[in-house]
Amino acid sequence: MNQKGKKSALNQVEGISGIEIVSRSSVEKINRFRRKQPTAQELIKAIISGDKVALSRGITLIESTNAEHSRKATQVINGCLPFANKSIRIGITGVPGVGKSTFIEAFGKHLTSLGKKVAVLAIDPSSTISHGSILGDKTRMEELVKEPNAYIRPSPSGETLGGVARKTRESIVLCEACGFDIVIIETVGVGQSETAVHSMVDFFLLLKISGAGDELQGIKRGIMEMADAIVINKADGDNITKAKRAKTEFNRALHLFPPKKSEWTPKVTTCSSYTKDGIPEVWQIIEKYFSLTQKNGYFQEKRKEQNQYWFLETIESELKNRFYSDQNVKKEIDSLKKQVENNQISPFTAAQKLLEFLNWNNE
Repeated sequence: MNQKGKKSALNQVEGISGIEIVSRSSVEKINRFRRKQPTAQELIKAIISGDKVALSRGITLIESTNAEHSRKATQVINGCLPFANKSIRIGITGVPGVGKSTFIEAFGKHLTSLGKKVAVLAIDPSSTISHGSILGDKTRMEELVKEPNAYIRPSPSGETLGGVARKTRESIVLCEACGFDIVIIETVGVGQSETAVHSMVDFFLLLKISGAGDELQGIKRGIMEMADAIVINKADGDNITKAKRAKTEFNRALHLFPPKKSEWTPKVTTCSSYTKDGIPEVWQIIEKYFSLTQKNGYFQEKRKEQNQYWFLETIESELKNRFYSDQNVKKEIDSLKKQVENNQISPFTAAQKLLEFLNWNNE
């Protein structure tokens, strides 16, 4: 109050109570739902019935490093395995900026329009510093994610070379058991060891762009030999002529490589993920490949080879995990690390000493 008994504008006035934004009953319901975790058998039954929520839960178990989750994930995988192996697995790679996500959205929508069920396992790069991933593929594929016959699952690449998540192979099994006809794996596309994705798919598609110094850079023996098709993306507007020129150059380059064991001649085509021109032709190429390899037996043979490959890879991975998890190994490594850092011993001698400590010598 001022001297004349009038209220001042500076005086604090009583406010109103805030509105409860979140319903308490909703919170309790969510908490009850979270506490009730489905059993492995319940997950298997739901996945086989086509439940995408159950599929997501199953993949989360697969990606978890928790020992209890790993045991449960193994049960789920084994239960789903008899219902798997009925899809076409397509690997898609390309340098960052080539338009992989945009292409997959356009390609996926074309497939769903044909009545196909499409699962996309998108691998997002993990930071080597924070080890985090943005996992923004669902945002980039905002149209495809709305399709009832589509499923998009972004996963962090972790420390896996080539940008393939460690558990992608098992995630494919769950997607197939869930009834998806086409499983697409999008790699980070870092240009390093794309062998990992090639070893788990039936068809390997390399995306390229023209007019960005990409033509000659893209003609690398390793990646070209693995590719079953090369698709020059962004062939629209003023870029159409450049894309056609790039197509000719890649066709010439492919003739320099030896014939494939599959008896398939890799194709080169152009498309625009923006205008959708050329997208149906990409699927026609994959259908021709599938028809040929089914008839000559290469499709089944390749699946068998891949199963053997992943069997050995899993052994190697498990041995490595158990080795570094052993407490005695950890103590010995810490001791040898200090000696290596202080130049008291060479890294090679330190490694030999560690193996001798574990009685892994050649005696």
